[in-house]
Amino acid sequence: MAKNFIKPRKHESGRTIATKTAYGITSDMVVQDEEIIAKVNLSVNSVLVQDDMGYFIVDKNRVNDGLACPARYSNNREEVNQTIMEMIG
Repeated sequence: MAKNFIKPRKHESGRTIATKTAYGITSDMVVQDEEIIAKVNLSVNSVLVQDDMGYFIVDKNRVNDGLACPARYSNNREEVNQTIMEMIG
């Protein structure tokens, strides 16, 4: 029987994935810092999330649902991250 061991996972692009999942949202990715959250205009059902590529905003029901989140792999990800970084200051 083979031993289970954890090795750094790599995406097909070759970059190392620093989160538990490559496309989904887990609770450890949700930003808890109140200073940062206060600077970003969030709706009641939204949360601020950070992964290895930056910040983005998702609905609360996307956290820990086991499905891929379109906001995490969207094409305009850089624009959204830049906007959030400008809000944070």
